[in-house]
Order: sequence, then C-alpha cells, then structure tokens
Amino acid sequence: MKCPEDQYANTEQNHCLRKDVTFLGFDEPLGMTLSCMALCLSAFTVMVLGVFVKYQDTPIVKANNLTLSYILLISLIFSFLCSLLFIGHPNSATCVLQQITYGILFTVAVSTVLAKTITVVLAFKVTSPGRRMKWLLVSGVPNYIIPFCTIIQIILCAIWLGVSPPSVDIDAHSEHGYIIIVCNKGSVTAFYSVLGYLGSLALGSFTVAFLARNLPDTFNEAKFLTFSMLLFCSVWVTFLPVYHSSKGKIMMAVEVFSILASSAGLLGCIFVPKCYIILIRPERNSLQKLREKSSSRTPIS
Repeated sequence: MKCPEDQYANTEQNHCLRKDVTFLGFDEPLGMTLSCMALCLSAFTVMVLGVFVKYQDTPIVKANNLTLSYILLISLIFSFLCSLLFIGHPNSATCVLQQITYGILFTVAVSTVLAKTITVVLAFKVTSPGRRMKWLLVSGVPNYIIPFCTIIQIILCAIWLGVSPPSVDIDAHSEHGYIIIVCNKGSVTAFYSVLGYLGSLALGSFTVAFLARNLPDTFNEAKFLTFSMLLFCSVWVTFLPVYHSSKGKIMMAVEVFSILASSAGLLGCIFVPKCYIILIRPERNSLQKLREKSSSRTPIS
C-alpha cells in the first residue's frame, strides 16, 4: 500500500507516519539570517537617507537630483522590508503581497535609476546654447518616467490578480517526512510578464547608463548607475535558473536573497561612494573643488 500524501513510510516500510508541517520561519537559522539581513540593510538605508537630508545643501547631493535620490532611497527601504513577507507562515494575504509588493517597489526603484540616467544625459547633451530640447531638463520631464512605468506594472499586477492570483499551496515531495507550506505563483504567464517587464526596464537603464559612462564624471554618476544596473541584472539572471532548480524552503530563500542582493547593489553602487565623500572626504564636497576637477577633465566650462 502507498502512504497518503500527508504521510510517509517508516524505515521498515510497514507503517505510515504523519508528515510534519513546516515553512521558512523566522525562528530557524536560514529565516533568521535573511530577516536580520533585511532589517540591517533597511536600517543602513535609513541612515544613508538621513545623511542626504542633513547634507542636502552640499554640491554633491544637489548635483545628483535630490528628489530622485529620495525616491530611490525610500523605495529601497521598502524593498528590503518586503523580503520579510516571504518569511513566516504563508497565508492568502502574504502570498498576494509578496509578488505584487516587490514587483511594484522594484519598478519604482529601476524607473528612478532610468530617470536619473536620462537626467544625466540631458544635462550634458541638450543644455548647450541653442538646443530646443532644453525644456525637457528644465521642466523635469524625466521625473514623469517613474509614475508612467509604475502604472504599467500596476496594470500587469491587476491583470495577474484578476486572472489567477497567488495562493497558499503545499509541497509534500521536496523534503522527506515534511509538508512544506509555500505560495503558489498562480498564473505563471502573469508572473513572468511582471518579471519580464522589470527586466526590460533594468536592461534599458543599463543601456542608457552604459552609453553615458564616458561623460565627465565630476558631476556625472552614470558610471555608478551602470555598475548598479549591471549588478542588478546579473543577480536576476542568476536567480532564474537557481530558482527553478530549487524546491521548498530553499526556493523561497533564493528569492529573498535575490531581492536583498539586487537592492543592496543599487544602494552600494549609487549611494555609498557619495556618503564616503560627504563623511570621509568633505574637502571634495565643495563647488570650487568640483569646478577645478571639471576644468581639468573637459574643455567645456
């Protein structure tokens, strides 16, 4: 006789034992490690935000669009915290919030990087005398990229919830003797549509930043944006095959780690160098120093 799905055979295979129910919890080492990482990274991001607020009148902060920096930092804080939704006992609400929250938050973060990159390009390409497109930069048109891209992602998420939303599921085969409670993605097509749209935004941001990498780097953060999007894309390209080859709690842990690693890449590449100059090398954070470096690297005054 074959044991039911919620039971397994003992060593002698003459009796069925009930499987224990388990999930990626906060009280086990893996879940505790990931949750501590998420809280520490979010706290560090809050500290970086505090540094930018305190030194908002300094040249290095002003030169990199303060509003977009605030939006990106706030979205990263919530991106780190949303990974906690993947840890703990799954239910219908958390299963829906897991995918929708990180999809929208990452869209805000990546579209902000795209807006920052386009702002850098416009600052060097369309602000010379006689350019008719100068109003694009002055009017803040790149900032509208963020709500436009986010609305598209919200529409995709709404279609996902309408067609086949994520739900609670059980995995009785990944670990012997255990029933693992996991979240089913629902519509696989909708899931990959959300992920694919996010990937296309990241690829677009990386392409624009890569093309702008050789602009004078005194006022330009395109190199940092390029590195951040390269790391972001690398993490998620690696995530897909590892995610599909994993099962049970390891699958959830891989997704949480990918969220934390990609968010940390954006934070480290874009903001840590600025905080280093603000806090450790304040003599470089002056308008006179920036002008001296700019005149030594480019003939454009």
